[in-house]
Amino acid sequence: MSEYILEMHDITKEFSGVKAIEGINLKVRAGECVGLCGENGAGKSTLMKVLSAVYPHGTWEGTITWDGKELKAGSIRETEEAGIVIIHQELMMVPHLSVAENIFLGSELTTAGGFMDYPRMNARAAELMAMLKMPDINVAQKVSAYSGGKQQLVEIAKALNKNARLLILDEPTSALTASETRILLDIVKELKAKGMACVYISHKLDEVAEIADTVTVIRDGTHIGTAPMAELDTGKIISMMVGREMKNLFPREAHDIGEVVFEARNITCWDATNPERKVVNNISFELRKGEILGVAGLVGAGRTEMVSTLFGCYPGLYEAEVILEGKKLKIREPIDAVRNGICMVPEDRKRQGIVPLMGVGHNITMSVLPRFITGGLIDAEAEMAQIQHEILRMKVKTAQPLLPIASLSGGNQQKAVVAKMLLPEPKVLILDEPTRGIDVGAKYEIYKLIFELAKQGVAILMVSSELPEVLGISDRVLVVGEGQLRGNFINDGLTQETVLAAAIGKPVTAAA
Repeated sequence: MSEYILEMHDITKEFSGVKAIEGINLKVRAGECVGLCGENGAGKSTLMKVLSAVYPHGTWEGTITWDGKELKAGSIRETEEAGIVIIHQELMMVPHLSVAENIFLGSELTTAGGFMDYPRMNARAAELMAMLKMPDINVAQKVSAYSGGKQQLVEIAKALNKNARLLILDEPTSALTASETRILLDIVKELKAKGMACVYISHKLDEVAEIADTVTVIRDGTHIGTAPMAELDTGKIISMMVGREMKNLFPREAHDIGEVVFEARNITCWDATNPERKVVNNISFELRKGEILGVAGLVGAGRTEMVSTLFGCYPGLYEAEVILEGKKLKIREPIDAVRNGICMVPEDRKRQGIVPLMGVGHNITMSVLPRFITGGLIDAEAEMAQIQHEILRMKVKTAQPLLPIASLSGGNQQKAVVAKMLLPEPKVLILDEPTRGIDVGAKYEIYKLIFELAKQGVAILMVSSELPEVLGISDRVLVVGEGQLRGNFINDGLTQETVLAAAIGKPVTAAA
């Protein structure tokens, strides 16, 4: 009898003759957490889709052994019935249904008369939420009333309700706050202690180091290595992921900072759902040519609302005075900003950055489409030449330029969004969480691009929840807390402690 509950041997999956993964092995014991690491596009999600039968048996090569027997699942329902449950990076919630209805979706409890048995479902859902240390959640409330972190726990409750024995978590903390992440990691540890097996996919290697017993690394669709976490550190994992040692994760480059090119005065935003409350309260700042200005603060501080106002896409009421190169601008919608030389890469690329079913190339050129129109027709040849140039420049991994962008990994989607926002040749580039959910290699490439743009004189405003990132690449740091500007620091010896102190409202010394 094998010591492993799951064994995947020589798994190979092709798409149109191109091998996405080849000869990959993965083993997991009961009560063990295996960290699955690799760059965007390495094949992690493809491997997990094979395991969970998103790609059914017969569409891939190799063997899967589950609990001592070969698994030949033809559907997700079959793998879930076997006890293998995947929680995708993109939450699979139905917003207008209740917490309980989401937990029982597809496996509803019914009365003898065939009606939905809400009392039993609500009771079981409440029991599950109590197990996950969330007893205050109203299981009869619409799931959309709760934060992304709480919805992530509802997904875990759904998995527990399906009697999961192996839980696959794909980037589970990419949109969670620090406190929500802490709750999730503690819950996974408790589930491990009860004998549940886990596969944990994450670009946040500190989480992998904390929670994984074993780490498997794949690169370019091939198995690079598997080792106990006790024999590894984050540096070794990164080296295995990217095929080279990365001593400096932030490739700082010298660049000149010029005169003030952009001014934002008296930015004030009112909550889109509660107009009585200000989410940004009278913030003003300046931005210089070639400067990288980081924006730090706790989740909910008002950072995204502030930059959305500058780009004309904040959904609620707002007011602000925006001045570019001495000229006062009227920005009512994003097209006004783009035409005036202000571009933004949004926080949520899925909802705001891409058109999922449109091709990669057309997503890139949509920001400058009029450039390719002659006599009322699009010059397809000129557009394709631009597309291919941008794909090469940004190192976007795609089988072909017109492939739907939704089929790309998160990191490659992000590169395409950045390419789209660079085509208008902005004077000011706003980056809202530009490296969220992407791997260390893709992050490095985006950091290099940021410094390259700064050297060209582009003024960059970057919002990030990762303090090492803010301190690693910013020339100056604005700290926002509870909708107010709480710090304006030159990034010379600036520490995380100083930034956090300002974010929570402790008195600090600000720099001009």
